[in-house]
Amino acid sequence: MKDKITQTSQARSKSKTGFNRSRQMRDTDIDYSDIPRLGKSFWKTAKLTMPEPKDRLTIRIDHDVVEWLKKQGSGYQTRINAILRSYMKAQSDGSTHRRM
Repeated sequence: MKDKITQTSQARSKSKTGFNRSRQMRDTDIDYSDIPRLGKSFWKTAKLTMPEPKDRLTIRIDHDVVEWLKKQGSGYQTRINAILRSYMKAQSDGSTHRRM
């Protein structure tokens, strides 16, 4: 089995998101003043939108590509999907289609 790549606590401490500060806040410390209240009219017209289901598949990707994607942070599979979607849109927007 290959060694699992994990973040060290030192790598996590370099985060610039402020999640640690948020975790320590109490609900009463949160300022909601800039968020408008949703009235009954909002809920009368609100529509539930479910995400498209994803297909599970197995693909082979070069090791260095996978490592590069993982170094970008968590969510590398989502990034792969976004990259493929971007390429798909670029190919479908053009009038000429090439085969690889």
